[in-house]
Amino acid sequence: MGEFRSHMDTALDEACAAARRGEVPVGAVVVSPDGRVVAQAGNRTREMNDPTAHAEILALRAACAAAGSERLIGHDLYVTLEPCPMCAAAIAAARIERLYYGADDPKSGGVAHGARVFSHPQCHHVPDVYDGIGAEAAAALLRDFFAERRD
Repeated sequence: MGEFRSHMDTALDEACAAARRGEVPVGAVVVSPDGRVVAQAGNRTREMNDPTAHAEILALRAACAAAGSERLIGHDLYVTLEPCPMCAAAIAAARIERLYYGADDPKSGGVAHGARVFSHPQCHHVPDVYDGIGAEAAAALLRDFFAERRD
């Protein structure tokens, strides 16, 4: 494996684009084993009228379609916010190698908080998890987004 290169900046760009669309600002990027970005997405739940259209799900779907497989062995996923339980289960099912996420989500997270999907014996694959990558920028984006809606 070559030198580590974070793709959180691309995930943050996707989160900003989601915010501009009126979506909760979360972005995700799937990176192939050779370091290429193979898919990226931001939340589109409102636009698509689909509660499963989280950034992670959309990015995983696109990466799987590109790979021609339901499994993304050796791939990394960057996401700006701790994945919810639904997304964590999809990450495990896709066999993502490494998960990098930014801000913690004590309210709806499913990795370090709440359901802690990867800690269950029923979870057949557990990615390596690295949290706090770009956390301050991701948290600020979310704070600003929700503050504007409260005003």
